[in-house]
Amino acid sequence: MSQELHKTVLLDEAVDALVTDASGFYVDGTFGRGGHSGAILAQLADSGQLLAIDKDPQAIAYGQEKFAGEERLALYHGSFAELSDAVAGRGMSGQVTGILLDLGVSSPQLDEAERGFSFLQDGPLDMRMDTTRGMSAAEWVNTAEESEIARVFKEFGEERFARRMAGAICKRREEKPFSRTGDLAEVVKAANPAWEKGKHPATRAFQAIRIHINGELEDLQKTLASALEELKPGGRLVVISFHSLEDRMVKRYFREQEKGPQLPKGLPVMESQVPRTIRTIGKAIKASAEEVGGNVRSRSAVMRVAEKLPGAA
Repeated sequence: MSQELHKTVLLDEAVDALVTDASGFYVDGTFGRGGHSGAILAQLADSGQLLAIDKDPQAIAYGQEKFAGEERLALYHGSFAELSDAVAGRGMSGQVTGILLDLGVSSPQLDEAERGFSFLQDGPLDMRMDTTRGMSAAEWVNTAEESEIARVFKEFGEERFARRMAGAICKRREEKPFSRTGDLAEVVKAANPAWEKGKHPATRAFQAIRIHINGELEDLQKTLASALEELKPGGRLVVISFHSLEDRMVKRYFREQEKGPQLPKGLPVMESQVPRTIRTIGKAIKASAEEVGGNVRSRSAVMRVAEKLPGAA
């Protein structure tokens, strides 16, 4: 699949919410194939700056080629959980105007069988967003305890038949280790007694393995806190989620920060004195019917926006 065919989800909505100052310093936490980054740069003045981060070395290489000569853009290879280090490297700690986190897997990652994300195309069982480090999906599936596999399927995939699938995987790997996506998909498929209409029976299991292998939820939790520290007052955090666990985490974090700490009853503190760090901007936004019609992967996208309050630490 051509790199150019990747469709960026909620492109206009995200950039409109993010860019409040054309001369500001922005961070795109998930560069992908540069859809959001390109649109952000189009909104920036010559004095504006954009730092784009991505775990995937292929994404970084693509960005270096696509945006060659673009002096307002700096690329950083790593997780957005390294946000503070990446921002410090640009000398902009605590001075960020806006941060965008698009938590989806890019279409090239899903569509290139060699990356090992897809159960629809047979390829090496890898699933690492950063292919230069960490344990591959094959290594994990072939060595993890049965109880651990079941936990990951249940916790990250919300899979009803987690234990049954884990048992089938462990039984099969005794005969022959897993090395291909198609092989694993077939075993999981056979262990699933109740297929959901319109959904491949291995969908939840593959999603769970991907989230676990890449530490996606841990990275998100760390990044939400870092983002608040790096934003300047009035700076905005825009997060696009594609998974209910991610969206719940973002929604809960925003709510807690907007509400402020729970103070003991009877404490002589006025409502205006409760320390709050952010205010949410508008309601959660989902892709339009028109966008979903042109890009089915946008159907589960949820975008939330928060703004750092003046005086917030």
